Amino acid sequence: MIDAALAPLLLAADPAGLGGILVRARPGPLRDAWLKALGAAFPPGTPLRRMPVGISDDRLLGGLDLSATLAAGRPLLSRGLLAEADGGVVIVPMAERLPPETAARIALALDRQEIPGADGTMHPSRFALVLLDEGVDDEAAPAALAERVAIHLDLDNPREEPGESATTGPDTNVSQPVEILCAVAESLGAGGVRAVLQALKVAQGSALLAGRAHPVEADITAAVRLVLAPRATRLPPAEAPPPGPEQQAPPPPAGEQETMAGEPQIDELTELAIAAARAMLPPGLLESQARRAERGSAKASSGQGAGKLRNSPGSGRRAGVRQGPLRNGARLDLVETLKAAAPWQAIRRREQPGRSGVQVRTTDFRIRRLVKRAQSTTIFVVDASGSAALARLNEAKGAVELLLAESYVRRDEVALIAFRGDTAELLLPPTRSLARAKRALGDLPGGGGTPMAAAIEAASLLASAVEAKGRSVTTLFLTDGRANVARSPDRVPMDDAEAAARQLRSLGLRALFIDTSPRPRAEGARLSAAMGARLVALPRASAETLAATVRAA
Repeated sequence: MIDAALAPLLLAADPAGLGGILVRARPGPLRDAWLKALGAAFPPGTPLRRMPVGISDDRLLGGLDLSATLAAGRPLLSRGLLAEADGGVVIVPMAERLPPETAARIALALDRQEIPGADGTMHPSRFALVLLDEGVDDEAAPAALAERVAIHLDLDNPREEPGESATTGPDTNVSQPVEILCAVAESLGAGGVRAVLQALKVAQGSALLAGRAHPVEADITAAVRLVLAPRATRLPPAEAPPPGPEQQAPPPPAGEQETMAGEPQIDELTELAIAAARAMLPPGLLESQARRAERGSAKASSGQGAGKLRNSPGSGRRAGVRQGPLRNGARLDLVETLKAAAPWQAIRRREQPGRSGVQVRTTDFRIRRLVKRAQSTTIFVVDASGSAALARLNEAKGAVELLLAESYVRRDEVALIAFRGDTAELLLPPTRSLARAKRALGDLPGGGGTPMAAAIEAASLLASAVEAKGRSVTTLFLTDGRANVARSPDRVPMDDAEAAARQLRSLGLRALFIDTSPRPRAEGARLSAAMGARLVALPRASAETLAATVRAA
């Protein structure tokens, strides 16, 4: 595995410039051997710090040294892990499980190359990051860190590599490496300027390791394999067939032939680099990225796992501490309480000389702030009027059933409102029962007018009641948007519907408007804009296509 052996050498030559390496590999002898080679690539004495996934902010950035402070009776600070790794490497196992807030702090340290200390001063923190991604299926390391490390390796699924060392290529210098790398990045959809600059640094580092002043073809292809190919979001275009005699371009003028003879063929080198990237693309890479994006959008659009974070006094994920009394089920954070009391021990001992031990007062109490994600409720508002019934009511029923099944797996609640004639009816109150939901869909009748205003008002009332119980709500409208029934005979149906839509928007609720008409209508655009919902105009399609559109919207 030439690239796996080359990567540690490149990182040791330019740690700050490359940022680090993302290694996708499960624990085992192969990964252990690679980490050993990584340590051997750096000079002796280089700090190599292994960071636990659940590291606290004090340990990561630095804070009060509790034991030393209690012993000395005055505040003593400790250095954080990022400051300790200055000039070295930070290794992050299980990077796919790294909390977003921790990833953000590390990304900021990588950008600034310094971190603020507990005393307010800035400490140098120039380190390289090695992310060990052990995820399965669609799990991945945080994007904020993955884009900041130049080299991406996959030890679990090695791909075809050149038969000889990547640093022993032809001696012809490449005069325009930036143009070649930009063309390859564009062909692969491999990020923007950051990825190209990282690839250029890898190419230059590969040349320097081989004792060359300028990159050659082998250095460019090594940069493509290590930096651009793993970031590919689309397949490069297939090679075009050679042009026929009638398609061949005329020879350049005689004055230009001499100039072109001494320059490298940029197009030829670009094609070679793209071919190297094509060989490095693992099977199913693009499909895996599509599934990952679809899964993330499905959670966001259907409310699955997308509930808002809310304070929870008794249980949940730790989100810091606050000063306060012990009441209403609050949980004391002992370590933070002792940290708050430690700097005052010398003064308190002088005030009460006869009292031994650590003196803690109520003003020192630090209460844990706990948050947990609220459960979510998805409200389906289905148009059962004559227009929708003739067009896509059956497809809408099938799509709702598919989405209900997924919501049931996540233990989220679902509700169903159907509107036809002159009223909107709550057929399914918020529930987790998939069988009950299917029965309600099976009995859904069709025909009659379209009381859009009544439907939006019913959805607003139900969503407000559900949100008042601490749940996160998403409302999905499946309709053509053509209102023809007003709340009273002297009113305009569409004006009533827009007024109800604006009222829904004022509640700050998430909404998705699916235009189920065979052709997109202006009424749907007006209503979705009034309620602040995302509009998805869907031509005739199956229930599966409709459900997929809801997930990806």
